[in-house]
Amino acid sequence: MKIYLSLLLALPLVWADGKGVIESTHAKKDPKLTADPSSGFWKSAAPVVAENGPKGDAVPGHRTEIRSRWTDKNVYFLFSCPFEELNLKSDPDLTKDTWRLWEWDVAEIFVGAEMDKIWHYREYQVSPQSEWVDLDIDRKAPLPQGGVHWNSGYKVKARLDREKKIWFGEFQIPIASINGAEARPGAEMRINFYRMQGKRPNQKMLAWQPTGAPNYHVPEAFGRLKLVKK
Repeated sequence: MKIYLSLLLALPLVWADGKGVIESTHAKKDPKLTADPSSGFWKSAAPVVAENGPKGDAVPGHRTEIRSRWTDKNVYFLFSCPFEELNLKSDPDLTKDTWRLWEWDVAEIFVGAEMDKIWHYREYQVSPQSEWVDLDIDRKAPLPQGGVHWNSGYKVKARLDREKKIWFGEFQIPIASINGAEARPGAEMRINFYRMQGKRPNQKMLAWQPTGAPNYHVPEAFGRLKLVKK
């Protein structure tokens, strides 16, 4: 944990933006989580793609699609995650946070809406087994254990297709849990999407917006999420 915190503190705090923008389209009702991109809720949502590592290097065979929608209370995300090999925790516990979930296969969302405090953001994760952990990240004043004792009240649903070698991870995140976020058309948040996949030394790392560093905690590289109503 000391190494994890030291990495956060060592990174520069410089204002910048990644080039990526993902639009989240409004829905009238909150759906049941299915982790199914062909469902009525998701089939019209255009995805963005993560297919490179944190430094921008290509990661063949792992082209990840991410979709988003929102309602008046929640913002939703769906990851479609091809894989070559799995790295799963042998004793999954779905009743509480899984500390250090990022040591196994996982999809991650880093998001914050305090545009003048980009060092403060929230982290949400889901595994192919529906394990989860949410973190309150503050790079200027880190909380104990990386903010793991914070609770967003978010929900997850994962679906694993071993035959087709793809898994899907769906998030239902209360908009009120994202620091500075507003549930209104035109609202924007700073965001990035990541994956950890497979076993070391062949573990794959993917980032929607490359960070230029061998880790993900670079808010200067975050792209934008825009809430739209069509």
